[in-house]
Amino acid sequence: MANIPLAEKLRPQSLEEYIGQKHLVGEGAILRKAIESGNIPSMIFWGPPGTGKTTLAFIISQALVRPFFTLSAISSGVKDVRNVIAQAAESAAGAILFIDEIHRFNKSQQDSLLGAVERGIITLIGATTENPSFEVISPLLSRCQVYILKDLEKDHLLDLLERGRKLLEKDRQLPIEINEHEALLRISGGDARKLLNAIELVGTSVEPKDGKISIDNDLVQKIIQKNLAIYDKSGEMHYDIISAFIKSMRGSDPNAAVYWLARMVEAGEDPKFIARRMLILASEDIGNANPTALVLAQSCFNAVNVIGYPESRIILSQTAVYLASSPKSNASYMAIQNAQKAVATKGDLPVPLHLRNAPTKLMKEVGYGKGYQYAHDYDQNFIDQEFLPDALSGTVFYDPGNNARENELRKRLQTLWKKKYGY
Repeated sequence: MANIPLAEKLRPQSLEEYIGQKHLVGEGAILRKAIESGNIPSMIFWGPPGTGKTTLAFIISQALVRPFFTLSAISSGVKDVRNVIAQAAESAAGAILFIDEIHRFNKSQQDSLLGAVERGIITLIGATTENPSFEVISPLLSRCQVYILKDLEKDHLLDLLERGRKLLEKDRQLPIEINEHEALLRISGGDARKLLNAIELVGTSVEPKDGKISIDNDLVQKIIQKNLAIYDKSGEMHYDIISAFIKSMRGSDPNAAVYWLARMVEAGEDPKFIARRMLILASEDIGNANPTALVLAQSCFNAVNVIGYPESRIILSQTAVYLASSPKSNASYMAIQNAQKAVATKGDLPVPLHLRNAPTKLMKEVGYGKGYQYAHDYDQNFIDQEFLPDALSGTVFYDPGNNARENELRKRLQTLWKKKYGY
């Protein structure tokens, strides 16, 4: 057991040992019911790294007592898929095939799964950190249920940390104290595997003092920095670099942005992954301060889909520099956040009668659509009428940012709505 990583030793064997994802596997939750019934659909687990996707697939296989095959999309091809399907066909109960990082399978590789999934030869469980709507072909996606895994919460991570501490203490046969945990949690970034890798590295690197090992924030920082290459051997820095890249563009520093871009290019990062992140940033962090940013980011995404390295690095660089240099606004992002909060707190408020669709005579007779004023019949294509439910009348969700373009939008909204929204 000495060479088995701590994270592997602590991998849960049942739903009772599993940490987090109560919305999926807690008592009465949808996935737990499916597992307990013994009848699960093909599915895709979508969520951040270290949230338990692989572990959950393993637990399902154990609970259902079916043949379990696993492939990594990084190292497997169509031939490997066909070999598994041939073996699975020999099982009367139907086998489970788990594919890690399924977003890295190309179209032909995903096509090779379709027939076996359709005929029930295999129940597919895919795991991905990427939005499956972008990365999984439609015919396969339509045959799978997508389950979203959430980031682990602080209590979950502290629970894991305590489990790791106890096992290390047993392995080293001496007391281990964690006097401060902030650095460990910060380094983990919410990733259970990274957290356990960190405590294992620290716990096995320190010589005992006064018959015990005491861990604090300074010690963690010192050891992790010194052993960064070992600690990051699974490529977990990938997420730190994309984070630095995004934050550099958000912070309007094209020099830092292009540096982090170069780090990703040199590491062979998927250009679509980079382009997709820029597409999100163009709307989330720039928005209507410069609507052209979204157009350019979309063009970049389309271009790198047909142009690979080395040339796509130029397109990525042009877009990154443009986005970093652009004026910024998160007003549209905040608008939908605010509106979603209102939906969550106020519930499903009724649509005002004058805004309702009235496709039938009866609906017209009971008032649907009555009083609606067609904006194009009025000066400036505008008429002051209520578009929100009564309980939300006058509520401001969109607050234009302080930049040239959105200041123009603010002036227009002031002119149209006068004092109603306080623009």
